[in-house]
Amino acid sequence: MRKILIPTDFSENAMNAINYAIDLFKYKVSEFYFMHAYQDDIYANEALLAKKTLDDVTAIISKKSEEQLKRTEKIANSIYNNPKHSFHIISSNSLLIDEADKIVDQKNIDIIVMGTRGKTNNSRLTFGSHTLQVLKYVQCPVLAIPENYKYTQPKHILFPTDYMIPYKRRELKLLHEIAVPYRAIIDMLYISKSNKLSSRQEDNRAFIESELGKNKINFKIENSKHIINTIYKYIKENSTDILVMVNTRHSFLENILFRSTIDELSLNLDIPFLALQNMRRY
Repeated sequence: MRKILIPTDFSENAMNAINYAIDLFKYKVSEFYFMHAYQDDIYANEALLAKKTLDDVTAIISKKSEEQLKRTEKIANSIYNNPKHSFHIISSNSLLIDEADKIVDQKNIDIIVMGTRGKTNNSRLTFGSHTLQVLKYVQCPVLAIPENYKYTQPKHILFPTDYMIPYKRRELKLLHEIAVPYRAIIDMLYISKSNKLSSRQEDNRAFIESELGKNKINFKIENSKHIINTIYKYIKENSTDILVMVNTRHSFLENILFRSTIDELSLNLDIPFLALQNMRRY
C-alpha cells in the first residue's frame, strides 16, 4: 500500500497537487493524508488577535481548518470515487515542517505531494517558502507540482545523476512503481566533461539498473559543466513529464536548494519535480 501525505493551504495550487496525486496513483492501493498545519495562520491574523484572546483565535482557526479539510476530503471522494483509495484528514496547531516530519515517521509515509507554491504564489520563485522548507528538511521523497500543471500520464522521466551516492532501494522502488503503469521511459542523465565512470559510479549505476529493471532505461551522457542549464535544455528538447533528482550532501539538488536566493535559478520548472531525499538534515 502506498501512503501519500499532501499538505494543503486550501489554495488552487494545493488542490491541483491533490488532483495530480490521485490521478498518478490511481492504479495503486493508496492512503492519502490531507494535512493542514495552521499555527502560522493564528499569528498572521493580527486583526482577529486584536479583538480576541489567543485561545479564542486558535479555536476559530482550528474549526475553520477542520471544516476545510472535510470539504477537501468530500470533493476528492465525490470526484474520483476510486475503491483503491482511502482519505484521511489531519488538522494541527503546529508548523508545516514539524507536522510533516512527525506524520512521515508515524504513518510511514512513502511520498509527500504538494504544489510548488501556495497562497502567496510569488511567480518570481521556482518554489514557495513552504515547499522549499519541506524539500530541505523533511526526510521523505517530495513530488512538487507546478501551478496550473494539468495531469498527464508520465511517459518520459528525466533522472540526472553523477552516480556518486548509494541509492535507497525504497526510493528507487517508488520511482519504479510510478513509471511501470505508464510504461514510462527513464533517462538517466550523467552530466560531465568526462565519459568515464569510476568503480564506485559503475556500482551505483548497476544498482539503479537492477532496481529499475522492469522499466525502459536510457543511460545518457551530456558533456557539459553547466548542470542546471543542461537539465533545463534536456527537459525542453525531450518532452519530459517528470524531473527526478536526489537531495543529498554535495548533490546537484543541494547546490540548487541552498543557493542564497532561489529566484536566481535559471531552472524555472514547469513540470512535476520528484526529489528523492537521501539524508537527514539538522
